[in-house]
Amino acid sequence: MPRIVLFQPQIPPNTGNVARTCAATGTELHLVEPLGFQINDRQLKRAGLDYWPLVSLQRHADWSAFANQRVSSGGRLIALSSHACQAYTSWQFDQDDWLLFGRETDGLPADVLASADATLTIPMSGARRLQQDGVRSLNLSVSVGVVLFEALRQQNLLT
Repeated sequence: MPRIVLFQPQIPPNTGNVARTCAATGTELHLVEPLGFQINDRQLKRAGLDYWPLVSLQRHADWSAFANQRVSSGGRLIALSSHACQAYTSWQFDQDDWLLFGRETDGLPADVLASADATLTIPMSGARRLQQDGVRSLNLSVSVGVVLFEALRQQNLLT
């Protein structure tokens, strides 16, 4: 089963919504600190509803701590970025992939992107026009849902 990794998330409702998606799919959720909120934040809890007990949640003190666990666990690190060229729909996902998503405000830093085995994007229709109008990316929780469900679909894990 692929795992979701949020790198230093900043907006509690986004993380809560991702947690709810992870609960619904049985997907592990990894949070790389520092977080832009307290884990007991009211908005975080509200967005996750009463599904928090169903979330397999792991927190990592920093990028290095996460990277060490990933290496010892195995699996490819697949980074998602609005700056990537390869569409997630052209990628063949594996069951042990780590799907990495960046901060809502500025995505993933260059050194984190460089450590990924692949970098994918979610194409947006009319992306050039949208970027000119100020739309740079999709919401974090939407992006996680789009990519996670494609990975699960490819592996016949949606039943």
